[in-house]
Amino acid sequence: MGTHWQHDVLVLGSGAAGLTAALSLPSTLRVAVLTKGDLEQGSTYWAQGGMAAVLHDRDSIASHVEDTLQAGGGLCHRDVVEYTVANSRACVDWLVAQGVHFDRRGADQGQEFHLTMEGGHSHRRIIHAADQTGRAIGDVLGERVHAAGNIEVFTDRIAVDLVVRDGHCHGAYILDLASEHVDLFQAPAVILATGGASKAYLYTSNPDGASGDGIAMAWRAGCRVGNLEFNQFHPTCLYHPRAKSFLVSEALRGEGAVLRLPDGERFMPRFDERAELAPRDVVARAIDHEMKRLGVDCVYLDISHKPREFLEAHFPTIMARCLEFGIDIAAEPIPVVPAAHYTCGGIVVNRSGRSDVAGLYAIGECSFTGLHGANRMASNSLLECIVFARAAAADIAATRSSTPVAPALPPWDESQVTDSDEDVVISHNWDELRRFMWDYVGIVRTNKRLERALHRAELLQAEIAEYYSNYKISNDLLELRNLAMVAELMIRCARSRRESRGLHYTLDYPALLPEPRDTILTP
Repeated sequence: MGTHWQHDVLVLGSGAAGLTAALSLPSTLRVAVLTKGDLEQGSTYWAQGGMAAVLHDRDSIASHVEDTLQAGGGLCHRDVVEYTVANSRACVDWLVAQGVHFDRRGADQGQEFHLTMEGGHSHRRIIHAADQTGRAIGDVLGERVHAAGNIEVFTDRIAVDLVVRDGHCHGAYILDLASEHVDLFQAPAVILATGGASKAYLYTSNPDGASGDGIAMAWRAGCRVGNLEFNQFHPTCLYHPRAKSFLVSEALRGEGAVLRLPDGERFMPRFDERAELAPRDVVARAIDHEMKRLGVDCVYLDISHKPREFLEAHFPTIMARCLEFGIDIAAEPIPVVPAAHYTCGGIVVNRSGRSDVAGLYAIGECSFTGLHGANRMASNSLLECIVFARAAAADIAATRSSTPVAPALPPWDESQVTDSDEDVVISHNWDELRRFMWDYVGIVRTNKRLERALHRAELLQAEIAEYYSNYKISNDLLELRNLAMVAELMIRCARSRRESRGLHYTLDYPALLPEPRDTILTP
């Protein structure tokens, strides 16, 4: 029998968005933070490059806004971009106040921040902590959460579904992976900070938990989703049979790394005047084109012309990781391939992170704020996490008095299910899903590929629904159920967009439509 927990706010997810929201709520509120593993398992810890922010007078809010709008292919919501960028300095100040140490120029830590350049940016505005910015932020916020007297952390938990009564979200059913029981976590405000859905693809830079759980649960609860056809493929993931999901940061290209073919030829200038610093969709398509044209498994990222001391100072993690696989980046190029990296669309929310369901908020990668448009600009994601987490926390604090009386909710009923002896079905379906998404809904798409993908997604979901109804739930089954649903939503969004814009590139509609429009799906 599961346990009934009661809190004021329930936060699902422990990345930068979830932890920032928890820490930004009034200390008088009892907050529960739930995570699939421990606090270090979200995508935040894998964010190498840094966070975009306007931090000196050589840059401007207007410039950052225009760069974001240009990268977003005409689909960014200008008011949201302006709001996010205008709050960037305050977010950096808040992180520094929490204890995050960002790199500064020179040995004197009192000097200004060291800023790097990344694709799509017209200025150096990426604040970072060497090449482990996400870890630096995650470690500090994790320590602060553990020290907070009003925040309770629950590890090894995965959400099953949200609990909605009379149009208001009152909590969620949560599987405790240790006891294998489903608990009821009740709260008048629920924040989804569950990350993206890049595990829908065979090759991804994301950790295993990026299975679209929040997006799927919100859809089932009655929320709209938007722009899920825009899946960002990071151009440069390490290509090695033993290297699982290791990203080679865009910051290398910002510091002069160039992309080469196996014969050593540099190819990006043929595709875009910005060469290696073009937006990610341009670079990923160029690499995909060259790999298919030549029939090669990878291309090469070369920064060997930089001094070894420079690389050791700026990219210690990447250097050490590559050395584990026998690659000395100071002496030879790095084999790389594109990989699914970021889900630009998600749960439709307003500027306070509010979804269509009262009491339910979505922040970070699982949300669709309008910031990223058709292509997220590098390092705007961590910024979005902090800005909207703080906004959601402020909205919850301001509207606390108007929340409805908590209803009596039933415990989870598992009396009609049995243990399964056919878990091979889950692993088979998981593999099939990720392969057809990679082949049919990848960097370059066609109508026929999308039709095939939709047919397979519908068949898979029917199988999963039958399995879900009859057997005890598990982490793998819940992730597969959510990922299959989000995959179908991605395909449906892609089929409805009859143009090529940003990250959505289709051979059947290579041109842009004159008027940019979001793709919104309603349950």
